Amino acid sequence: MSKEQKDKDIPGSDEATGGSTDESTKGGSLIDATDFLTALLSQQLQVSDKPPPEKLLDELTIEGENPEPFFTLARELWPGEFKPTPCHYFIRMLHDKGLLLRQYTQNIDSLEINAGLDPDKIVEAHGTFRTSHCRKCREMYDQDWMKKTIFSGGIPTCEKDNCDGVVKPDIVFFGESLPHRFLECVEKDFEKCDLLIILGTSLVVHPFASIVNRVPETTPRLYINLEKTGVISDPIMSMIFGSGFKFDQEDNYRDVFWEGTCDDGCYHLADEVGWGKELRKLVEAEHKKLDAKFAKEKAELAKENSKQKQETGGKL
Repeated sequence: MSKEQKDKDIPGSDEATGGSTDESTKGGSLIDATDFLTALLSQQLQVSDKPPPEKLLDELTIEGENPEPFFTLARELWPGEFKPTPCHYFIRMLHDKGLLLRQYTQNIDSLEINAGLDPDKIVEAHGTFRTSHCRKCREMYDQDWMKKTIFSGGIPTCEKDNCDGVVKPDIVFFGESLPHRFLECVEKDFEKCDLLIILGTSLVVHPFASIVNRVPETTPRLYINLEKTGVISDPIMSMIFGSGFKFDQEDNYRDVFWEGTCDDGCYHLADEVGWGKELRKLVEAEHKKLDAKFAKEKAELAKENSKQKQETGGKL
C-alpha cells in the first residue's frame, strides 16, 4: 500500500460469500443479478418460462394498472432481514483504519451500511432502498416510511397535496441511467486509487465492469472471485472498455487473482496483514447486535399487524 494509504473496493453483482441464509442471496447479499431477478419476477408474475429481464420489468412497471407485483418483489428484496457478511465488515475495517477511498457496488441491499460503513464512502451504482421518490412529483420519502407502507400490504402513494403518484424505491432497473453520483465519483476517485480490490463480480455489466481499467497503470489490482474473468482478448472490445486483467500474461506486473469466496478471500487477506482476529471478533459482535435488532423489529411488526387486524375486524 502506498504512503497515501488509500484503497478502493468493488464488490459486484455476483458476490459469492459464505454463510448464506438463502441460496438466492449468495451469502447474505440481496444481489442485483439478472438470474436472481428473472427467476423471482417470473415467480411473482406467474410466468412459466423465463423471458428476458427487460421484458419482465416492462410488465412490472409501477406506472401501469397493477403495481402490486413490483412491491411484492420489493418486499422480497427488502434489506435488513439479512446480515452483512465478513467481506462487508472487512470493507468497514478498511474505512475504520483510514484505508478506504471509496467502495463501488452493484448491490442494492445496503448491507455495507448495516455493517456500519459511512454512506459517503459508498457509491451504489444500481441504486438503493434507503430513499424513494414519487414518480410524478419527485417528493422524497425515507426508508422507514416505505418499509412501513409496503409491509402493511399497501401500495406506496405520494402524500403531497394534489398528487397521487406511486412512490418507488431508488433502485436502478434495466434501461435506466446510473445515478449521477456514480459518474461524479468515478471521475475523481480512480486517478487517486493506489490499490484496487475487486470482490466477487463477473465483470460483464458495463459501464460498471470497465471502471477497473480507470486506475493508474502503476496501481496493483487484486481480484477475489470463484472464477477468473475480466480478461479481454477482443481488440475492438479492448479499445472500448480497456484491456482488462493480464493474470497469465508474461508482461503482467500488477494483476493478482485469488480463487475463492469473498468471505474466505477477505479473511485470508486480513490474516496476512494481522487483522484476522480483529475481523472475526467484529463479525461475531455485530451479528449478535443484529440478531437482537431483527427480533425486536419482528415483534414490533407483529404487534402492529395484530393491532391493524383488530381495527379492521380481522381483515387486512
